[in-house]
Amino acid sequence: MRNRWPYLIFTFAILLACYSVVVVREVMGLETTLWIVGTVVASDVLGYFVGRKLGGPKFWPAVSPKKTWSGTVAGWLGAVVLGLALVLSGQAGWGVIMVAPVIAIFGQAGDIAESWLKRRVGVKDSSDLIPGHGGLMDRFDAMSGAFLAALLAMILGILPQIGG
Repeated sequence: MRNRWPYLIFTFAILLACYSVVVVREVMGLETTLWIVGTVVASDVLGYFVGRKLGGPKFWPAVSPKKTWSGTVAGWLGAVVLGLALVLSGQAGWGVIMVAPVIAIFGQAGDIAESWLKRRVGVKDSSDLIPGHGGLMDRFDAMSGAFLAALLAMILGILPQIGG
């Protein structure tokens, strides 16, 4: 069998991401936790639809052949727009606009990491629980990366608190 270190690192990252959800929820509150989830969803949805509509150069074809640069950038912009909506509604300070694309980038990194791991072991889908959608882990891989980034941002004191 190939080197096992990538699987060990991936397992540790998933466990740390789960811990991150709990810590962010407890320390920063439900609103901040939901903002991170919303940022990942906005980034994923915009990335998918804009990438399919505009196409263009591939982001990393050897690992994730359908991801495009247009979709990637659209995901970052979606994160910023969500942050701007929170600022304009009085729910967050301007710092959210700086952190939002970082959360989106780390979310995309989680997605790329899971795609790389699937390619490494030669499988297309991580499960058949959700047919045609890459498996159950495809619903959570971006959340894992985003919450790891959120924990780091919280430790550095730059994770914005949303709401009260």
